[in-house]
Amino acid sequence: MPKPAPDDAPPDRLCNDPRSPYFNAEALERDVGIRFKGVEKTNVEEYCVSEGWVRVAAGKATDRYGNPLTIKLTGAVEPYFKNKKPG
Repeated sequence: MPKPAPDDAPPDRLCNDPRSPYFNAEALERDVGIRFKGVEKTNVEEYCVSEGWVRVAAGKATDRYGNPLTIKLTGAVEPYFKNKKPG
């Protein structure tokens, strides 16, 4: 897959929880894909490229508020947009 242009790269850190300061609805609308250690991951809740980690859901377990329990995994993170930028 070709590398995206620098102005069309996903954010360094992104979370899909609206309560997080790293939530970015505009980026999530474009469907961000994550390659972690060279393997495509579909269950990523949050990632950080500069720190080299992802948070993935731990099965179907939830906390007392109904939020998924997550596990932090470290390694090479490669985010990319699955959809082209509109316009």
